[in-house]
Amino acid sequence: MSDGVRVPLPIVLIGPMGAGKSRVGHRLAASVGAPFVDTDTRIVERYGPIDEIFDREGEEYFRIVEREVVAEALREEAVISLGGGAVLHPDTRDDLADLQVVWLKVSPEAVAPRLTGGTRPMLTEGGMSRWTAILEARAPIYRELADYDIDTSRRSVARIVDAITERFTGGRR
Repeated sequence: MSDGVRVPLPIVLIGPMGAGKSRVGHRLAASVGAPFVDTDTRIVERYGPIDEIFDREGEEYFRIVEREVVAEALREEAVISLGGGAVLHPDTRDDLADLQVVWLKVSPEAVAPRLTGGTRPMLTEGGMSRWTAILEARAPIYRELADYDIDTSRRSVARIVDAITERFTGGRR
């Protein structure tokens, strides 16, 4: 349960594939005694594997489904992890304007081993050069939306969670 840390909810984690949004989100939620919502997991539960949605219906359909799931999640008192591209939708950006948003940054060198052997549809063609191009395109959006950013490349999940909770509690425990 909670260790007594009180943070304003929701807290939303954004960032590129492989930055650690799910791992950090689980630990952060446990630390503050809140539910954890991974919007990609919800999409899979409702519509099937994301790579299959891309193959079957295309990215445009996926982004419609993603927007619906994200809009619902952002109304919850929870720690919420968004898929890397969820911020591309203007309505999602509007929804995030009044929420606590954390951008999890990661270097290409640190993320490469995390993404090896995955089924991420955006990386199927192009690998790390595709990841870098996607990040470069999305970084200005992440920067604009974030109230706080932290590099996950060489920090433990515990240290990342401590930094986030300190940021949103002003150091109060």
